[in-house]
Amino acid sequence: MTTRDVVFPAGRQALYERNRYSPAVRSNGLLFVSGQVGSRPDGSPEPELKAQVRLAFENLNAVLKAADCSFDDVVDVTVFIVNPEERFETIWEVVPEYWGQVPFPNITCVGVTWLYGFQFEIKVIAKLPDA
Repeated sequence: MTTRDVVFPAGRQALYERNRYSPAVRSNGLLFVSGQVGSRPDGSPEPELKAQVRLAFENLNAVLKAADCSFDDVVDVTVFIVNPEERFETIWEVVPEYWGQVPFPNITCVGVTWLYGFQFEIKVIAKLPDA
């Protein structure tokens, strides 16, 4: 079995170890980033929805930065939203702040019933620089 090439953002390794998953794994020129939520440093949810979405993107950007990537390197996005009928428009007011310029990455939005106390989660696949 090969060893996974794991990427940890600064200051969050204990949180990932406690929850027993890797924030991102490099493989074959790609970076596979685990779902990022709007969690505070202690792992608790940011209660206000727009602030939670911003924090999820900040957490995502910290993982991307740790791999020398940015959101511009993202090619695939999956978003999970609790009760999307109620929250989608509010969330999409925040997304353009982080989304970058055209051409945009592709996206799949999934409505879910539970996200461990969170309302929004984003996971991505990015192309590694010089891959």
